[in-house]
Parts: sequence; C-alpha cells; structure tokens
Amino acid sequence: MSHLIAQIKTRKKEKLFKLITEQSRIFEIDTDNLALIGYDVDHNLDEGAWFKVDQFSCQDYYPDYLKRDFVAAEYNSLPKNEFTKIAYLCSVQDGNFFFQKVSPSVYLTKKLLGFGDIAYLENSETRLCINRYPDAIYFPQQDRLVFKKLATISSIFIGIDVLYKEATNEEVQQFLEQNFIELADGYSLSKVSKPNRARIALIRDTLSSIIEPDNRERMLAYIRSYSDESLTFDEANQKFEVKNDEQLKTLLYGIAERFYTTELGHKKRLANSVQDLN
Repeated sequence: MSHLIAQIKTRKKEKLFKLITEQSRIFEIDTDNLALIGYDVDHNLDEGAWFKVDQFSCQDYYPDYLKRDFVAAEYNSLPKNEFTKIAYLCSVQDGNFFFQKVSPSVYLTKKLLGFGDIAYLENSETRLCINRYPDAIYFPQQDRLVFKKLATISSIFIGIDVLYKEATNEEVQQFLEQNFIELADGYSLSKVSKPNRARIALIRDTLSSIIEPDNRERMLAYIRSYSDESLTFDEANQKFEVKNDEQLKTLLYGIAERFYTTELGHKKRLANSVQDLN
C-alpha cells in the first residue's frame, strides 16, 4: 500500500496534505540493488547509480515530519484550490519515503480529441505527471537518503546544499598563494568560479598531506606530464601560470590525480568521475 502526500508552498503552518492511498506502489523501482556512492561534486553518476547520505536523521536538513511515525490519518486531504501549489510529492511505500520535486512543467492541462460514435473535443482537468523515478528516496532502517541531483532536491531538504561545500574566500586565497602558482592576466580570487571553489575545498586535505619536498616535486611533474597544452610551467620559478578559471580547473584536477594513461593503448585521459575501490 502506498500513501501519497504533498507539501505545498504556503506561509500557513499546515503544509503537508494527503492526496491518495493506493494498493499498488506509486513509484515502481527496485531498491534492493541500487549502486550507491558518497556525494562528490565532480562525480558524474553512471546510469542506475545514486548518491547517498548516511546517518540522514543526524543532519540539520532532516525534515521534522520524518522524526515521527507516519500515520496517514493525521493528514488532511489537499483542497482542490491548493492543487497547483504543490512543492513536492512524498510516497510512503514499503516503509520507505520516495520524493519527487514538482515544477510547473509536470502540470498538464490540454484539450483532447475524443472518439466515440463521433469525434468530440474535451477540456481535460489539470493533471500532475508522476515521474518514472523519484528524485530521492529515504530508507529509515538504514537511515540513508539517496538521490540523483543535489540541485533538484535542495528545495525538498532545506540546507542539504551544504554538501556542495565551497572553500571560503580565505581558503581560496590561501590556495592561490601556493608557491607553485603564479597568477597572470588579472586572474584573482574574485574570478574563481563556484565549481572551482568546491574543487579547492575537496583537495585541501590532499594538498596538506603532500608536504615533503620530494612528493611536491612528484606532484608537479605529474601535473606537467598531462597539462603541457593547457598550462605553462616556469622551470626557473617552478610555478604554473594560471590565467583563467579553466587553467585553474586543470591544475586542481592534477592535484586530485584525475589524469591517467590507459594500460594498453597508452592514451592520456581525464577521469570525469572517480570512485575509491578500497
């Protein structure tokens, strides 16, 4: 049995309403064999894979209504005049919670041509399209949230965009002042993009662990071997010249060791997504 509830956009205290109860599942998806990976801003999910957040109930963005047992009778039915105010759907099925963000594009209002004894035109009532796959699923037993796109669910779980952690201005400036970086052509802190700020936040621990001079030299040599066409390296000063955001991204990918050479074909490549195997 599935219970479909909806949260609406309103300033009133009551925001959650009951829509329908169905004997069948609202979302037909096999949840037993999901491919899961911890959230990484630079990871491009393979088909069928999901990001995960463990210990979801311990997070600041954990919704209050999930903190208590779900009882369908506690929810009032959604009034018809509030139908177009739905912000997201939540289907409670098999003890789990399936979420779908509702945007204007999922509302359907069309004129339909019907065929009986004669053709006739009918005006359909407003319909809401339920997607094949949910945008997020919460598994209470594992206390785990899984999702596809952080931007999609950020309006469902307010504050979850903290996962997209950006380096602060101080941290970005500290990175730009590394002794192997030479800024040029007016490139500076104010021109560092949000994605590169997130990448700087991700590599700070990696960089701080490479403190031995020999390891630093190996890191620079590794980056140089893959970035000859995109980054200029000053041999005398032992610095990479960074003129723009794209060059900074290349440098950050190098520090994160995202470049590799294929074993058999000896082709140099960039890993757009990475997953630790240990």
